[in-house]
Amino acid sequence: MRILIVNQFFWPDVAPTGQYLCDLVRHLSAEGHDVTVICSEGAYSQVTDYQEESPPARILRIPGFTYRRGAIARLLSYATFFVGAMWYELRAPRPDVVVSMTTPPLLAVAGNLMKALRGTKHFIWEMDVFPDAFVSLGALAADGMTARVLGKIQDAVRRRSDGVIVLGPCMRTRLLAGGTPDRLIRVAENWADGTRILPGPNRRSGPLNIFYSGNLGLAHEVETVAAAIQHFKNDRRFRFTFAGGGVGRDKLEKLCAAGGFENVSFTPYVTRDQMNEHLSQADLGLVTERSACIGTVVPSKTYALMAAGRPILFIGPKDSTPGLLVERFQCGWQVNPGDTAMLISLLEWLADSRETVLVHGQRARAAFETHYDLPLGVARVAAALGIGPEVEAPLWDLGTIRVSDNGSLITKAT
Repeated sequence: MRILIVNQFFWPDVAPTGQYLCDLVRHLSAEGHDVTVICSEGAYSQVTDYQEESPPARILRIPGFTYRRGAIARLLSYATFFVGAMWYELRAPRPDVVVSMTTPPLLAVAGNLMKALRGTKHFIWEMDVFPDAFVSLGALAADGMTARVLGKIQDAVRRRSDGVIVLGPCMRTRLLAGGTPDRLIRVAENWADGTRILPGPNRRSGPLNIFYSGNLGLAHEVETVAAAIQHFKNDRRFRFTFAGGGVGRDKLEKLCAAGGFENVSFTPYVTRDQMNEHLSQADLGLVTERSACIGTVVPSKTYALMAAGRPILFIGPKDSTPGLLVERFQCGWQVNPGDTAMLISLLEWLADSRETVLVHGQRARAAFETHYDLPLGVARVAAALGIGPEVEAPLWDLGTIRVSDNGSLITKAT
């Protein structure tokens, strides 16, 4: 089968969406499918993974503006790739299946054109839900004209697709609220590579290292952990490590530099080959999400931490996918955003309960091996595309969840 996949980021980029796409491409190619990827020449970050062999696919790279964090630069990067991707899609040999990812937003419009003009099947792999993500971050007003128009376009594109792949039950609920038919939605959670990331030695003494790896951006909760860091300033029982980048990380780094915090460190992104040693430094894997962002994003770093046998410290809404995961598998702890007192109390207890930390880490690895290892993850996506056997999604909608009136928050219905 000829499969065309479109996403702004791909190998050798370390962008999470590009890395998940690499895994899927390797799986589909190994199954005998002919895969083409349309991506950008620009990089997500300065870190690349050229040490990893190029995925077995035809790669069409579109020139354009390099991806940057600023709003104008990002918009230019999105726009040039969108136009180029549409041009390449309509001129490329006709595929059997087109898969549109969600960087940049509205990329699926081009896939719908392929479906209408060339009779291909079209699936959307939702890594982020737009424009809801912009609304949840305050970049767009929920009741503004721009958000309403973009929302109607995106919802119409989803309804006209052959299927929409989402990353968890909270994201599924978000799309149902927007009018996407349930019959089109398939839950396929993300994964990590359990052969590359293995549980490292566990420490039963020394500082408790609360470890954050990856982008700490606008969708991630920062204030609660910042308050805890200030409370434990230079407390030798604790170490906080932030590896990666993002505006949230920059904010924390400035805060710690100004305050002279000696128990907080900041390191850059790493490649996949370095990830195993990287995560072995953790005692607790920190994952955060703003309450307003529930269902618009699903933090993917959760699965790598589970692969490393590290328990999850999730600061975010209980009904989000990481919150449901922690609850179901008892492999960590969830703290509501803003509940600094609870976080401080929990960390105090965990510092004196290292065996409990180890047990939760063992549960995390066990759940990972059963549900979230790479072969299972890519097989779920392939099944959602209709080109592989069914693989059960480990999480489901654990209760009735509703979207608030302004569309920016999902909460448990009472």
